[in-house]
Amino acid sequence: LLLGSTWLPLAEGSPKSPFRTFPVTDWSLTHLVVHNKTGEVYVGAVNRIYKLSNNLTLLRTHVTGPVEDNEKCYPPPSVQSCPHGLVTTNNVNKLLLVDYSGNRLIACGSASQGICQFLRLDDLFKLGEPHHRKEHYLSSVNESGTMSGVIIEVLNGQNKLFIGTPIDGKAEFSPTLPSRKLMANEENAEMFGFVYQDEFVSSQLKIPSDTLSKFPTFDIYYIYSFSSEQFVYYLTLQLDTQLTSPDSTGEQFFTSKIVRLCVDDPKFYSYVEFPIGCVQDGIEYRLIQDAYLTKPGKALAKYLGISEREDILFTIFSQGQKNRVKPPKESVLCLFTLKKIKDKIKERIQSCYRGEGKLSLPWLLNKELGCINSPLQIDDNFCGQDFNQPLGGTVTIEGTPLFVDKEDGMTSVAAYDYRGQTVVFAGTRSGKIKK
Repeated sequence: LLLGSTWLPLAEGSPKSPFRTFPVTDWSLTHLVVHNKTGEVYVGAVNRIYKLSNNLTLLRTHVTGPVEDNEKCYPPPSVQSCPHGLVTTNNVNKLLLVDYSGNRLIACGSASQGICQFLRLDDLFKLGEPHHRKEHYLSSVNESGTMSGVIIEVLNGQNKLFIGTPIDGKAEFSPTLPSRKLMANEENAEMFGFVYQDEFVSSQLKIPSDTLSKFPTFDIYYIYSFSSEQFVYYLTLQLDTQLTSPDSTGEQFFTSKIVRLCVDDPKFYSYVEFPIGCVQDGIEYRLIQDAYLTKPGKALAKYLGISEREDILFTIFSQGQKNRVKPPKESVLCLFTLKKIKDKIKERIQSCYRGEGKLSLPWLLNKELGCINSPLQIDDNFCGQDFNQPLGGTVTIEGTPLFVDKEDGMTSVAAYDYRGQTVVFAGTRSGKIKK
């Protein structure tokens, strides 16, 4: 078992085997995805998208900015004239996903209210840039690492894109968590339309105006997302409205949540969120920095008492609940099994359907609603009803701490199976990699 026992800082490459690098001096890099078949690397940056070979040789560059823009312009100036003065604005890449079924890259930026480009994987040729409808404007927030998305491929059906994004107070412009149609044709008018919409419900979650009037800085930052079985999950950071005073001059506290939705729930009745974190030696780590979903190696699966086919989640948390933008350097690597997370969520749903407690989601409901007793049988595949939803967890789901770093500030994590052993890499704020 290689966890928590042999953490080695990786020194810079020796002359015999130097690390390959892709240096960029003009624009900061924000995202990276690796094609699961070819190993080719796609990199999102400020004003650029790059395609690299699997040995980091530059193959293609696609320019996305700067553009003449103003974040107050809604719709963006490319659609209609804007009374606000336009200025040269950087376009920060905030979402980069490979759409394998469409042989294309989805690259979403901060400019023009957060529109996306579809780029051909082979040469980054721009296939389309939907920008004429309100559904095309995802969010103009220009902070990278706060938006996350999952593509759900549906065999002989409609592919979907779940996107979580902060909205910077503009609830009338953008939902924080929608499920959108992913059309085969980039110019299809239905592209990015909500999967379901009628006059009462739709495939979206909006931050209520009541919440924003009480807590003007309230937002949700989507750090990591993934799909597992029939669910899509998000790991988020959001303002803790229970600890933070409505007075905007007071100290702010944040909390990490794990959010879950059923993939086939167009009305979002299955929405559940739970506080999530880690405790080591009595110290709480509550600020999620990164996560990585994988399968356990043979040794780790045996140690955990689970199958090698089950999903596990490595996470990095920083200490405490303050300073979201510049968290403390004290950080911890933690491990969760998806089974434990699913069991905790199921227990909470079952309890609510026995009529016990309240829905406990103050930021979304703005009032305490009691759970309603119902004879429904709740199993692992339950996807909600039009009552007892949305639902919040009242007890934090705690991970197993593996390694505490008090010096460098871990910010990212990745893992893989090497001959039955699970090997984890953590990147730090000071530019080190720990193994």
